[in-house]
Amino acid sequence: MSNNPFENPDGTYHVLVNDEGQHSLWPSFADVPSGWNVVLSDTDRQSALDYVNSNWIDMRPNSLVAAMNDPAQK
Repeated sequence: MSNNPFENPDGTYHVLVNDEGQHSLWPSFADVPSGWNVVLSDTDRQSALDYVNSNWIDMRPNSLVAAMNDPAQK
């Protein structure tokens, strides 16, 4: 068994997303940090990882994507 609750294969997790579109696996027993929202709750680690792999396609923060798409920035 892992001592790290973020890597416990038998743990229960949330998937969190922040305003920048970044994703995080979070142990469900821990308080959700400010600035993050639960998008998948109380699931096993593999399902949480599968969700992240399917939904976090572009690793760039949303603010960078917006800046790159802003003609005034070019």
